Amino acid sequence: MKLVLPSTIYQDSYIEMVQEFRCHREALVPFTLEEDCSDFTALVQRLALYAKGVGLPDGFVAHQSFWCVDADSRVVGAANFRPQLNRQLLRSGGHIGYGVMPSERGKGYASKILSETLIKAKTQGLEKVLLSCKKNNFASVRVIEKNAGVFHSEASLFEGGDIVQRYWVRL
Repeated sequence: MKLVLPSTIYQDSYIEMVQEFRCHREALVPFTLEEDCSDFTALVQRLALYAKGVGLPDGFVAHQSFWCVDADSRVVGAANFRPQLNRQLLRSGGHIGYGVMPSERGKGYASKILSETLIKAKTQGLEKVLLSCKKNNFASVRVIEKNAGVFHSEASLFEGGDIVQRYWVRL
């Protein structure tokens, strides 16, 4: 497994991953998986611009996308790294978001994705990163804690809604 920058060479497996999330009626995590991929070259270019802070939707910060590819060069997961946080990301989202396609879960990909993304955060000069997940997402809690995440706080984002937990990881 390795993290790679988005590239058109991964088009077919990336689209398969996104379709699998949708077939399972799961949220596309990280949020960049929601980007329109009908023009795949444009998607890759857009993600590269977002990393430079160019063409961002309102309220967004610059963010770098990485795709997790397995030994067969299939995209099986993704990460999104945000070196700087705005108020919304401090509340929910944090510096790193990651996800693994449903059929590939339980194989250690999420832990490795987070571990590799933490290394990238350290190379950007960060001393600590904020991570968040839904309280009932026990798998993500385990991944964060396995990567030295220390519980900080939790909050309900919406009345009657999910509780989000926040963790800090020292780099």
